[in-house]
Amino acid sequence: MTFSEQERAAMKERAAELRKEASSGRGNKAAAAELDVLSKIAEMAAPDRAVAERIHAIVTATAPELSPKLWYGQPAYARKGRVVCFFRSGHADRERYSTFGFTPEAKLDDDSGLWPSSYAVTELSDKAVKTITTLVKQAVR
Repeated sequence: MTFSEQERAAMKERAAELRKEASSGRGNKAAAAELDVLSKIAEMAAPDRAVAERIHAIVTATAPELSPKLWYGQPAYARKGRVVCFFRSGHADRERYSTFGFTPEAKLDDDSGLWPSSYAVTELSDKAVKTITTLVKQAVR
């Protein structure tokens, strides 16, 4: 799924709002951190950018208690300063695919002793969006 021109324009508008908040002194650390994430996503190569934009939208809508921030120079989402989940650009990492992963802060553990902590992402089908949404909900429970 790619974003429409209207959705991209709205994201650019939000980034401009965050820049204004951060530069006016009224802005806070969270606004500056989200601006950093949006700027990093905007710099990505087209396929990674589309996936990162969608993941950003999913995570921020599903778990508004998570704060966007850069982690190792890539988009991540934290609770009380501790990263719960993250996106890694395959292009930036010189890998054939991007990844969406979770840190031990995510509450994904189950009693089987085996659970996923990172996923290869080449595109976001409806099924992939549903899986990510479910995992993010579980991670912050």
